[in-house]
Amino acid sequence: MASERYSFSLTTFSPSGKLVQIEYALAAVSSGAASVGLKASNGVVLATEKKHKSILYEEHSTYKVEQITESIGMVYSGMGPDYRVLVRRARKMAQAYLLEKGEEIPTAQLVSKVAMVMQEFTQSGGVRPFGVSLLIAGWDKGEDRPFLFQCDPSGAYFAWKATSMGKNYVNAKTFLEKRYDDKLELEDAVHTAILTLKEGFEGQMTEDNVEIGVCNAEQGFRRLTPQEVRDYLANIA
Repeated sequence: MASERYSFSLTTFSPSGKLVQIEYALAAVSSGAASVGLKASNGVVLATEKKHKSILYEEHSTYKVEQITESIGMVYSGMGPDYRVLVRRARKMAQAYLLEKGEEIPTAQLVSKVAMVMQEFTQSGGVRPFGVSLLIAGWDKGEDRPFLFQCDPSGAYFAWKATSMGKNYVNAKTFLEKRYDDKLELEDAVHTAILTLKEGFEGQMTEDNVEIGVCNAEQGFRRLTPQEVRDYLANIA
């Protein structure tokens, strides 16, 4: 294929105007575990599938749903090591803003800063694009409303009411289009997120292979405990 001549250079456009390495990064996202985000009238929910590993693997506390500030959290689909780098960067940028301004960074500003980092990795020598897409959820006290953004390897970011990424994302988005309602309460949004994940889920959903984070005005962002996830799954069944 002609495009293969351009696929090894990060910073060279193909004749069709594409940076082929970014398309490879998006392919890594599409083959990753599914993640779902939904904005409710009183909060935001993030839900994701945790891939089952071998029974020989020793569990340690690695999470996909991560808290960045008191009221902002994120989740990813794609390559875990790349995500850890972005989580660390996001926390540093949020802390720098807090020290400078004396208040927590607004969700949209943090998304913009993270997207800038991701974009820089599409035009720098000696690096490659991040092989992750992020869902970033937050509650801004200044505007007193929830936010949900998706950020892609190219550095492009979009605000969503509800979206899905990772494996089987097309069917998941179709499901969300049928089920989503602007008047959804947070509790119902959690149920809808679980049902969306269930659309392409292989095997049984348990608290060991599903992670959920919620964000609202009262508690900020938090990851649900395994017991809470188990209770939600029991209600779905």
